[in-house]
Amino acid sequence: MVASHIAYSDESYYGEERYRSISMVSVERSSDQILSKSIRQLLVESEVSEFKWNKLRQARERFAAFKMIDKCIEFAIENKLRIDTLIWDTHDSRHQVPGRDDIANLQRMYYHLFKNVLHNRWAADITWILFPDENSALDWETVQDFLDSSGWVLHENVSLFDKDPFHTRLSKDFNIENINEISSEEKPICQVSDLFAGIGAFSHTAYDKYNRWLKSESGQLPLGLFKQKKISLSNSEKERFTVIKYLDDKCKDCNFRVSLKTAKGFKTFDPKYPINFWLYEPQHPEDKAPTN
Repeated sequence: MVASHIAYSDESYYGEERYRSISMVSVERSSDQILSKSIRQLLVESEVSEFKWNKLRQARERFAAFKMIDKCIEFAIENKLRIDTLIWDTHDSRHQVPGRDDIANLQRMYYHLFKNVLHNRWAADITWILFPDENSALDWETVQDFLDSSGWVLHENVSLFDKDPFHTRLSKDFNIENINEISSEEKPICQVSDLFAGIGAFSHTAYDKYNRWLKSESGQLPLGLFKQKKISLSNSEKERFTVIKYLDDKCKDCNFRVSLKTAKGFKTFDPKYPINFWLYEPQHPEDKAPTN
């Protein structure tokens, strides 16, 4: 069987910042090669061999990010692509637990993303190949070994909060044919996952500073006051803030119902839209991060 759809995933700020994220780009197989070729070409034109959010420090990376955003929105408008970014706050009530197991928590967050994208946002009869970035904190090879030996069966009524191993939960819910870890340089769409994972988490981490920068850029905040508050920006922050504003403006132009101001970071208020930023909130009182 040949999978009908392909999904690329990457995570950002894992183990570092308060806000962490996973982003998944899902696309129908018939559009995958076209989009891949387009992303590769625009990177060549931008003189960027491989886009990495954590290396965004100068104009050429910024322009590459602009072009990737433009191309993905073009495909999203045509209903050929989704970008879903799940963001979680490690300082919330769910994550402030003694002995938190960050790897198991990351597994659970991937599961939530799979559930809400592969299962709920695309048709039920779709089959998938997953391409997670090879630098993921998860051991995808172990997951793949399990799939190869046991196959996939779809069950509707599986709790997100049961204690089954990650691969067991996955095997109960999704029509995934294969999982192949890849280098993002090999698969350029994976670099889109890196961009949106980075921008999603960073928009929450740095929102207050971004907002002051935005007011200064628009003339709402006097330059003297900006300096008086001792807000110094690195080259990386300046470039990232510009990309955040660019994406915010594009989403508003397309009426994607993506807000930056309301949640003090990117959040989509209707997840059916193809550019979806999901700020995770506990699902019920027992929804706590797993512990060691």
